[in-house]
Amino acid sequence: MNPILQARQAYAPGHGLLRSARSAELQIIGEVTARLTAATRAGFPSRAAAIHDNRKLWTRLAADVADNGNGLPAALRAQIFYLAEFTEAHSRRVLRGEADLDALIEINVAVMRGLGGRQPGPVPS
Repeated sequence: MNPILQARQAYAPGHGLLRSARSAELQIIGEVTARLTAATRAGFPSRAAAIHDNRKLWTRLAADVADNGNGLPAALRAQIFYLAEFTEAHSRRVLRGEADLDALIEINVAVMRGLGGRQPGPVPS
């Protein structure tokens, strides 16, 4: 198939490429969380790479909620910023071998549940 036909198909009406910001965030956090989960059974290089991706995600979330133009309620912005700080500190502990990835995975799953409009519940193992 030539590139023009591929582009037409990809951008055809009703193809579903346009998503809400919430669904995009949900997808990104889901991908990072999947990498963290896979890293629990992998060697150090894979764990370090997954932690790096998670840190980049949380650094971006912290920057977004620190922006005065962010429309979230102040209390929620503060909670997200705190989670970013916790994630950074816990990531250092994991890299030093002093902790495991479970807390980072649980935080991400809880955020995904919130973005998906579901109440927090037990985190799947």
